[in-house]
Amino acid sequence: MSPTVESITSTTEESPNATDALALLAFKQRNDPFNSLSTWNHSLPFCQWQGITCGRRHPLRVVAMNLTGHQLAGPLSPFIANLTSLRAIDLTKNKLNGQILPEIGRLFRLRYLYLSDNSLQGEIPANLTHCWRLQVIDFDTNALVGRIPIELGSLSRLNKIFLGGNNLTGSIPTSLGNLSSLTHFFAGTNQLEGNIPKEVGEIRSLYFLEIKENKLSGTIPPAFYNSSTLAYFSITANQLNGSLPPDLGIGFPNLIRFHIARNQFTGPIPMSLSNASRLEQLGMSRNQFSGPIPTSLGRLGSLRWLNLENNSLGTGEEAVDMGSLSSLTNCSSLEVLSLSINWLRGVLPNSIANFSTTLEQLFLAENQIMGSIPSGLGNLFNLYVLSMFSNSLKGTIPEDMGKINKLQGLGLFDNNLSGEIPYFLGNNT
Repeated sequence: MSPTVESITSTTEESPNATDALALLAFKQRNDPFNSLSTWNHSLPFCQWQGITCGRRHPLRVVAMNLTGHQLAGPLSPFIANLTSLRAIDLTKNKLNGQILPEIGRLFRLRYLYLSDNSLQGEIPANLTHCWRLQVIDFDTNALVGRIPIELGSLSRLNKIFLGGNNLTGSIPTSLGNLSSLTHFFAGTNQLEGNIPKEVGEIRSLYFLEIKENKLSGTIPPAFYNSSTLAYFSITANQLNGSLPPDLGIGFPNLIRFHIARNQFTGPIPMSLSNASRLEQLGMSRNQFSGPIPTSLGRLGSLRWLNLENNSLGTGEEAVDMGSLSSLTNCSSLEVLSLSINWLRGVLPNSIANFSTTLEQLFLAENQIMGSIPSGLGNLFNLYVLSMFSNSLKGTIPEDMGKINKLQGLGLFDNNLSGEIPYFLGNNT
C-alpha cells in the first residue's frame, strides 16, 4: 500500500528533510496512475525508492530522479521543484503532458534535464536560465511550440541541446554562439526558419549538428567549413542553396556523416571531400549538383553509404562517363550506393563487379547508361537490391547473377535487354 501525504508528514515532521519525501509522494500521486513506482512505500526509506538517488554529503537529500519508461502520465507535478538538491532529472519515454513547468527554474543545482519522448506542450520556459549549472537539455520528441529562447545562450556550461521532433518556430538564436562548450545541437523536424547563424559555426567544440527537416534558407555559413571538431552534420530537407567550396573536405578532418539532401545546392561535388578521411555517410541527393562524380571519393576507405541520386550529375562543360564508378571499387566498406535519376551516360565498366562484397544496395536507375550488364556481378553476393531500370542497357542478363542469393529487389525494366529471363530471377525483373 502506498503511503499517504498524512503518513509521510507524521513520520517526518521532525525531520528537516521532510520536504523531499513529501515532494516525491506528491509527484507519485499526480504522475503515477499505473502504480509503476511500486517500491515507493513504507517498506523502504525514500532514498531507496525506485529511480531515486540521494547525496553523499547530504544523504537524505534527493540528487537524481531516473524514471525513464515508467508509464508516468499527466501534467508534471510542480512539487518536483521542492527537490532543491536535484542535479539530474530523467523522465524520458513516459506519457507526460502539459507544459514544462517554470518552477523547474528554481532548481539552481540542476545539471541534467531529460524530458524527451513525452507529449509536453507549450513553450520552453525562458527562466530555465536560472539553472545556471545546466549542462544538458533534452526535450526531443514532444509537442513544444514557440521559439528557442535566446536566453539559453547565457547558460555557459551547456554542452548538449536536444530539441528535435517538436513544433518550434522562429529562427535559431545567434546567442547560442556564446556556448563555447556546446558539443551537440539537435533541432531537426521543427518549423524553424531563417538562416543558419554563423555564430553557431564558430563554436570550436561543436561535434554534432542536426537541423534537418525545417524551413531554413540561405547558404551554409563559411565558418562551418573550418570546424575541425565537427563529425556529424545534417541539414537535410530545408531550403538552403549555394555551392560547396572547392576546399570543403580540408577543414573537416573528423567528419563522419555529411547529410545535405533535399535542398537547392548547385555546382560540382568538391574533389576535396576525400580529405575527410573518416567519412562514413555522404548524402547529397535531391539537389542540383552537376559535373562528374569525383574519382577522389574512391580514397574514402570508411565510406559505407553514398547517396547522390536525383541531381544533374553528368551535365556541365566537362564530359562525363561511367568510368568514375571504377574509383569507387576502392571503398572497401561500401554498403549502399545510389546514383539514380541523374544524367550519367556511357557503358558500365566491368570493374563494377569489383565493388566491395559488403555492397547491399546498388541504384543506377533513370540515367543514360548503355551497353551490356557486365558479367561478374555475381561476385556481389550480399546484394539484396539492384536497380538499373530506365536506361539503354542491351544484351542478356548474365547467368552468374544467380550467385546473388540474397537478392530481393531487381529493377531492369524499361531497357533494351533481350533473351529469356533466367530461371533464378523468376518475375523480379
